[in-house]
Amino acid sequence: MDKVTPKDRFQTNRDRAAPLLAKLKSEGISHLIGGKSVPSSMGQTFETASPVDGSVLATVARGNAEDIDRAAAAAAAAFKSWRDMPAAARKKLLHRVADAIEDNADDIAVLECIDTGQAHRFMAKAAIRAAENFRFFADKCAEARDGLNTPSEEHWNISTRVPIGPVGVITPWNTPFMLSTWKIAPALAAGCTVVHKPAEWSPVTADLLARLAKQAGLPDGVLNTVHGMGEEAGKALTEHPAIKAIGFVGESATGSAIMAQGAPTLKRVHFELGGKNPVIVFDDADLDRALDAVVFMIYSLNGERCTSSSRLLVQQGIADKFIERLTARVKALKVGHPLDPATEIGPLIHERHLAKVCSYFDVARNDGATIAVGGKPHDGPGGGHYVQPTLVTGATAKMRVAQEEVFGPFLTVIPFKGEKDAIEIANDVQYGLTGYVWTGDMGRALRVADALEAGMIWLNSENVRHLPTPFGGMKSSGIGRDGGDYSFEFYMETKHVSLARGTHKIQKLGLPSS
Repeated sequence: MDKVTPKDRFQTNRDRAAPLLAKLKSEGISHLIGGKSVPSSMGQTFETASPVDGSVLATVARGNAEDIDRAAAAAAAAFKSWRDMPAAARKKLLHRVADAIEDNADDIAVLECIDTGQAHRFMAKAAIRAAENFRFFADKCAEARDGLNTPSEEHWNISTRVPIGPVGVITPWNTPFMLSTWKIAPALAAGCTVVHKPAEWSPVTADLLARLAKQAGLPDGVLNTVHGMGEEAGKALTEHPAIKAIGFVGESATGSAIMAQGAPTLKRVHFELGGKNPVIVFDDADLDRALDAVVFMIYSLNGERCTSSSRLLVQQGIADKFIERLTARVKALKVGHPLDPATEIGPLIHERHLAKVCSYFDVARNDGATIAVGGKPHDGPGGGHYVQPTLVTGATAKMRVAQEEVFGPFLTVIPFKGEKDAIEIANDVQYGLTGYVWTGDMGRALRVADALEAGMIWLNSENVRHLPTPFGGMKSSGIGRDGGDYSFEFYMETKHVSLARGTHKIQKLGLPSS
């Protein structure tokens, strides 16, 4: 049997994408409101283009406040029946959504590549992870309402949880399908209905998710999707009085705006925001494994990930040798078409984002740092938004490239002296999402983990997600936690019920005088 080559797989991916893209372009993308595919109320649209070559992928319905109002009304109308559906029935439906995702995983992956520029090697796994998100939370439906028994001397005190109501979910453009399921699946499992506003730069797979959920049998109005701009549809969603909570993934500045917009209706918010995450490599670390993790956690997914380790803090005694090895690895990274299985870095999502990432080349130079690798746009296939993977050395902790989130394949290296110095540098940013520590001294690893101002720490590991664990950040990196039972704490209200034994003394007021 002939061996399947990377070139063959590249062509297979192209062949799979072609009819999907043709259908997408001919049909366009509409809202899904109350189970129906509908245009925007004002008939407005926008075009979404591929970062690979700038070609128009689809004409997309551009939602406004009226469309959000229709979607919120549909979610509110569906809420009681969805809330009251037996947990076993909700579980079965969510597993059917997971089945539909798995059945269409290859299509999801190639569409995500063309829509976002992410390399196929990562998007193929992201589609499967999306199904896992639905399965995990489907299996938790039965325990979503579980609470505590906290008896006192003369009362039984129990708590239970009830779904908060219709919720809004606003998702980002970097790995849109997987991150949408990470928010939507627990909301549905909790018994909430959802209005989803996807990122306008990557609407394609959000539309596919809504259609797959409908085909799987999700009742009308339980999941509604409204496309559009953040300042229009997004703002209307965060301000709508029928929406009880907003789950948002994106930039910190946008999170601040959403909090202000939701304040008049006292909206509960959950934010997963930006990061400037440190990876700290001590001189006693397993340097081979540390190097692999450093490269993976900044250059995978085009560096467009909130948990990327965009600051490398390396101990001075090993810094020169480690940077030498790192430089060689960065130079060898393969930039190319996202459907090519050999590609490690594809085009960035949008021309505006490309311009932002490229602006930091001059920022680095002006601050006095050295661009050891990259520092230029890349002439990639299709002429899209490609950039060279970039490595900045000679940086100090106060430089802008060490403080600001670039959100691209851009790594800043900062040497440190010892444990105390490493902790001070790591914490000296406005963000606090993740931290990564590499050392052979487990006592030191635990001390550093305790001292780091970040919501998630990995010791001698890259970011490996375990779905029951809490996911979220501190400081400007967010509010609240996702994952496992933590998701239900956001999408549900806790209710306390006290049952008297009939033995406690009740004070008597208003008795007639004797």
